[in-house]
Amino acid sequence: MIKSLRRKLIAASMFSLAVVLFLILGGVNLMSYHKVVTDADSILTVLGDNDGGFPMREPPDGPQPTRPQAESGGKRMPGLSPETPYESRYFSVLVDDSGQVIQSDTGQIAAIDEEEAANYALAVWNAGRERGFLGSYRYLRCEEAEGTRIIFLDCSRSLSGFYNTLFASVALALLGLASVLVLLLLLSRRIVRPVAESYEKQKRFITDAGHELKTPLTIISADADLVELECGENQWLTDIRRQAERLTRLTNDLIYLSRMEEENPNLQPIEFPISDVVEEMVQSFQAPAKSQEKELTVSIQPMLSYTGDEKPIRQLVSILMDNALKYSPPGGTLSVQLERRGRAVQLTVSNTTAQPMEKDRLEHLFDRFYRIDQSRSTQTGGYGLGLSIARSVVAAHKGKVRAESPDGKSLTIIAVLP
Repeated sequence: MIKSLRRKLIAASMFSLAVVLFLILGGVNLMSYHKVVTDADSILTVLGDNDGGFPMREPPDGPQPTRPQAESGGKRMPGLSPETPYESRYFSVLVDDSGQVIQSDTGQIAAIDEEEAANYALAVWNAGRERGFLGSYRYLRCEEAEGTRIIFLDCSRSLSGFYNTLFASVALALLGLASVLVLLLLLSRRIVRPVAESYEKQKRFITDAGHELKTPLTIISADADLVELECGENQWLTDIRRQAERLTRLTNDLIYLSRMEEENPNLQPIEFPISDVVEEMVQSFQAPAKSQEKELTVSIQPMLSYTGDEKPIRQLVSILMDNALKYSPPGGTLSVQLERRGRAVQLTVSNTTAQPMEKDRLEHLFDRFYRIDQSRSTQTGGYGLGLSIARSVVAAHKGKVRAESPDGKSLTIIAVLP
């Protein structure tokens, strides 16, 4: 249990940290990518408004060599600076309505010639999208009188910075997760130590109290037998003996449950024919089922063997069968199935129920002292420990057990033993 608690603590902490890092770093990188796209679209908008080039400014003191500016109609475009025209590498291609290249302008880029520019333009033309990325180039389609101008802007530098940031953030996130995992592995034992100590004290108390109770219970039963020899049988002595037997069973169940829930239960695994064991245990419930007018069906795959402790497995089958027999209504049905599932052996015990099985009840069936119908406590004679012991037996064999109710009118316990 303590190991399972440590694993759940580490898993929950790592999952929470991973979600937080994903949200933070994902948001940062998403905003960085959005900034790259926004800046590129701002430049492409200016280029599109000026036939594939930046507007030229005429100085007020006479004709001078003109130079491009990051203005359009006297209004500065967002995200652009006066240096933007000199930092941008772009080219444009004019395509007619039939998809034929009319004109190419590659004067502002050295990496692309007119043939490559035409190929890029035809790829965008066939794709039919207004804007997007083609490799490291951001493009924009603009309709003109002569046809469609497709403008390409080189974003390799911006994208390179974005990818470097992305890879660095992922690497740092993984390094941070690894560091936290190491710290949790070192500190989780100290964190769960108070719970572990409390749990150990609880188990020790149950074991010690159980052993201390055995002696007086044995004496009470022996004294009841002696009194019965002298005074004869009567109702009071019968009640004393019955209640002493119930307390003895409860004590033994608590001690057994405490032992099975230890970190390393003392099992003696051997290979044994589990098909024969299950069939033998189920056979002993045929007569009680028939006397209560309950139908019992059995489906056991023959010649199955399993490596485990045979005695706890026998108790597991007995608990599941007893539970199904007790809580099925008169005239109800019970079924037992044993089969091989891959490398595991699956034991399924089903029974109809007198009460509807809600989902919230299924989650508590394996809790200690939990009973579906508290009013039947005296009738059934149990204490709500059976399924808890069954779960501990399965867990001690590294298996899993679960409860299902497909129709809400039946209960199915499935134990998978690897």
